[in-house]
Amino acid sequence: MKSPFYIYVFFVFFGLSHSHAQKGSEILTKRPDSTEVVYYIIEGDTLARDIINLDEVILLDKLHFKTENDRRRYLILRRKTRKVYPYAKLAAERLTVMKERLNTIERNRDKKKYAKLVQKYVEGEFSDQLKNLTHSEGQILIKLIHRQTGHTAFDLIRELRTGWRAFWYNVTANMFEISLKEEYQPYEVKEDYLIEDILQRSFQEGILVRQKPSFPIDYLDLSSYWNKKIADN
Repeated sequence: MKSPFYIYVFFVFFGLSHSHAQKGSEILTKRPDSTEVVYYIIEGDTLARDIINLDEVILLDKLHFKTENDRRRYLILRRKTRKVYPYAKLAAERLTVMKERLNTIERNRDKKKYAKLVQKYVEGEFSDQLKNLTHSEGQILIKLIHRQTGHTAFDLIRELRTGWRAFWYNVTANMFEISLKEEYQPYEVKEDYLIEDILQRSFQEGILVRQKPSFPIDYLDLSSYWNKKIADN
């Protein structure tokens, strides 16, 4: 049975416009001279650099599973995580824009009108996809919303609408065994650690687009923690 509450969760995240602020981009060119020093030309200025800054790369260990069932469960979790992560990423991108827009609206009546427009937009663009989420996919989505925004879906709804409405939507979600108050806790919950592992591998493989979480996550430290915990057990 599919739950329609996912649609409402996204009412609080998406604005009507797809436009984003355009930032000026620097044009970089590099010239090697006879000493093999690389020069970068940045908007007409020449900077000599003997090193090149690269993005951080995490070397991931090869996955090992104790049983075939463990491997199968991981692959199922990977499929579900990759499916819902783009929604959580988009939610984080839209949240700031929506908050800024609501802050520019003074009258409550106009805010409600704006919310209805958002609802119509979301229903038209995302309802079919979100309605097709299973219960477990929906719960993973709620966790990833917390990872990307730093707030639970419940708190976001309460902040952007009303506490009473958030309460009832949490009750409704619980009827489908989903909690809008769920947090992403990779140090406390093994499934969340596996989700983080899936994300990191998917980022490096180019399957998912990396977006920084709202709070620091040291994957190497996290992985060491769980490897030790599993070994001790």
